[in-house]
Parts: sequence; C-alpha cells; structure tokens
Amino acid sequence: MAKILKNIRVVEMGTFITGPAASMHLADLGADVVKVERPGAGDPFRAFKGGLYSPHYQTYNRNKRSIALDTADPADLRVFHDLIATADVFIQNFRPGVAEKLGAGEAALRSRNPRLVYCAISGFGQTGPARDRPAFDTVAQAASGYLRLLTPPADPRVIGPAIADAVTGQYAATGILAALVERSQTGVGRRVDVSMLEAMAHFNLDSFTHYFSAGEVMGPLSRPTVSQSYTFECADGRWIAVHLSSPVKFWVGLVEAVGRPDLASDPRFAERPGRIANQDALIDIFAPIFRQKSCEAWCEILLEKEVPHSPAYDSNEALDDPQAVHLHLAVDALHPTMGPFRTVRAPYNFDGEPDLDILPPPTLDEHGAEIRAELAARTAPAESVT
Repeated sequence: MAKILKNIRVVEMGTFITGPAASMHLADLGADVVKVERPGAGDPFRAFKGGLYSPHYQTYNRNKRSIALDTADPADLRVFHDLIATADVFIQNFRPGVAEKLGAGEAALRSRNPRLVYCAISGFGQTGPARDRPAFDTVAQAASGYLRLLTPPADPRVIGPAIADAVTGQYAATGILAALVERSQTGVGRRVDVSMLEAMAHFNLDSFTHYFSAGEVMGPLSRPTVSQSYTFECADGRWIAVHLSSPVKFWVGLVEAVGRPDLASDPRFAERPGRIANQDALIDIFAPIFRQKSCEAWCEILLEKEVPHSPAYDSNEALDDPQAVHLHLAVDALHPTMGPFRTVRAPYNFDGEPDLDILPPPTLDEHGAEIRAELAARTAPAESVT
C-alpha cells in the first residue's frame, strides 16, 4: 500500500498514550516518526510491566524510530534542534510549561523551523484554573461526563480500556493533518492544542446533545435501551450481541428467530417505545431462550433472519473470525532482538489495498546512531568540485 505520508517527518516527545498514539496514527499512514526518549529509561510506558518493552508500550509505538536524547545536555540539545529543523510535525503531551523547560517549547522550535506544525496535548488545556492539574485516562473520562455512561450504577467502579487516551490521540492526529493541509497552501506551520477534556467532551457529544435539546441526562443504559441492544449468554457459555436499532424488520426477525412471533403482537412490545420502556422484560424472556443453543447455532439462525448480531469475542478470539482473517487484521513483524511482534493493522485501505507492512516498536535508542548520521550528513559541507 502507498505510504501516504512518506514525505512527512514527525518528531514525537511523548509518554504513556496520548502523544505516542497521535504519532502512531501518522506513522501508520507512512510518516517517518522519530521518538525522542530519555536516556536510560525512555518512555515510562516501556517499563509498565517491567523491562523496557511492555505490551503497553508496544501498543502505541509501532512504525517508529527511537533516539535517546537528554536535552539538558548541550550536545544532545543541539542534536534535538537539528532534528527539529528537518521535521514537519512535533508532538508533546506534557503538562503546560514542561516542554519549555526541556528546550522543546513552541517558540524555541519554531525559531528553527517556521514550517513546523507544533502539537501540544494536555489534560485540561493550556489555560484556565485546571491547566496544571495532572490528568490520566480515568480523570478525563470523569471530567467530561463519559465515565458515568460506563460505570455500573449499583457497583461503581472503573471499567473498560483507556478510551480517553486513545480518543485524544486520534483527535490530535486529525488536527495535525488539517494543519499540514493548510501549510501546503500557506507554507507556514500552526500550533495545534488538544486537551483530553476537550477531546472527550466532543466524543461524548451524543450525551450533551440529548441534554441540550431534550433535558435528558443519559446513563449507562440510555443508549442500549433506545438502540435495543442486547448481550446474551448461549448454551456453550459464549456470548452473543444483538443490535436491533429502529427498523421494524430486525425486531420481527429476532422474535421469529427465537420462536416467539407472538411477542410482536404483545401490547408491551408491539411498538418501539414499548420495547424501549420494557427492555428488562424482554431480557427476562430472551435470556433463557438463548441459553438453549450454542453461539454458533444462534449466529446461523440470526443470519438467516438478517438480524444484526455478532459473537461477543474476547481478544483471543476476535481476529480468528473468518471476516477478520479475510481482511488481514492481524499483521506480523520480526524485531531483530525482541523477536516476533503481532498487532492489528491500521484500518485504512487506499485504492483497495490495506497496509500489511509494519515496523515493530523500537528498543530504546535503537535508531540513535542512524538518525545522528542522517543529521550529520545533512549539515556536512558539500565537497568542492575542481
């Protein structure tokens, strides 16, 4: 597949998820991403489970090169600034003011490269009363009103993956791409600021729209009730998910599939508002029925009735689904020292072709010598011709 951003260089000075996730999206599109890390320790996510190559680190750092630089050291700072001179994009996700202390503030970098797109990712924004508050995924979910949509009301506890971190990285990548398009027309770089609070508030747009337009404060069951979404356990212990949405044909197909066509004329369920109001009763009816057959058997029945459904896979199952295999979602690479690496490819298909070629996440400073040599060659005086 064509590496769409192959002529774009990104310098990332990111840690944990938001910054590395933003640059990973650009790397997946072909950009040359150079990850600048602290000597000795690198990105703190490296050691999240011991060592310097944790699964947490691997998730957001494929398709990159690593160089270790201590910007408090004058020689390393010069290398960093030489690198910035070659860059199209710079990404950092420090709290406001930290980048300036590291010699990586916008003014310092733009003085060396006016075309630079400078992206700063923060927890709560660059200004305002909360600008200096530390933020991680759960904090941003909570501050944006999203956490309450995921938390079981009867047993409050944080569940699910790091949604706010990943979403913020995606929004940052989108903003960077927009700035690059503008720069192609103006020749001048722009600053892109994205905070986790702003990103998650936008991601939570449906909840806010319901409140603004109807005064409804959504909860964890609001969307699945209205969308008529269900998860049932089957006879083999596996789960199946069903999403009926609003078309009547899917409701009719479901009651036929489970052998209860009489439910279609039941006064409680005959109309969609009734099905929404009485979803608990429907779950009580459907749950024991789904326990009578295996997940595979139910999939065949629901497919025949054209009911939207899927097995509710675990991560050790999802990529073995025939459609996932057909789409080559799982891709492999071999790191010269860390061995086999498997991940999920980027979702883009350009001109009908997915990108199946990936670089495994780099070890700390793996490309340091290579990058320094590139910079030295760029700044070396041309040989005289006689």
